[in-house]
Amino acid sequence: MAEKLDVAEVLGGLPAWSEHPGDRPAIARTVKFKDFNAAFGFMTRVALYADKVDHHPEWFNVYNRVEIVLTTHDAGGVTERDAGMARFIDEAAAAMGVKP
Repeated sequence: MAEKLDVAEVLGGLPAWSEHPGDRPAIARTVKFKDFNAAFGFMTRVALYADKVDHHPEWFNVYNRVEIVLTTHDAGGVTERDAGMARFIDEAAAAMGVKP
């Protein structure tokens, strides 16, 4: 099982992310694109990576907006798997012209 990390420490290295409100430790980010096609392309890129590393985000999409929540359910909180996924998401968004 992955080791649970301190959410505040994880967020220190992820300026575009915030603590997810609610009853469980998680991190969150909303990413806005120019249109639906760009948002869907981003989601496809992240989905392919998520499948490869077997760690899948919780997300919600409406038109150009993608809301993302990361947590490791079996660890009961945020782990290095979430931090790594967040870094990949940040890189994928930046590659598509999204600023943090």
